[in-house]
Amino acid sequence: MEKRIINPWQWQNARGYAQAVEVTQVAGTLYCAGQAAVHPDGSSSTDDMRSQLLLAIENLEQVISQAGYDCQGIVRLNVYTTSSAELFACFDVFQAWINKHGIQQASTLFEVPSLFETLKVELEATVVR
Repeated sequence: MEKRIINPWQWQNARGYAQAVEVTQVAGTLYCAGQAAVHPDGSSSTDDMRSQLLLAIENLEQVISQAGYDCQGIVRLNVYTTSSAELFACFDVFQAWINKHGIQQASTLFEVPSLFETLKVELEATVVR
């Protein structure tokens, strides 16, 4: 796989995403459903945004890993949240995760009126290798 990041500006770097990602010579593409703070027994978390974000990341990592891919291969990551303000208050968690895996992804953040049951954040990824 060859990946090229297109950033006409520099300001997005501090926000943890790229303006565009071109991928060529792909050996596989994994389209992940939105991963949220759902426990292994299927129950939705009732915790705060920070805890839910950590669990959603953990669940996304598990799906990616089980499929035989790496988080570094994430090229598209959509974030759905019921509160941008709450999410931005714990954005350090998201940025630390991005940096840990060397992810450079195109992203879109959506504030939505609600997610399933008590969920506050959901991560939807496209991963390549």
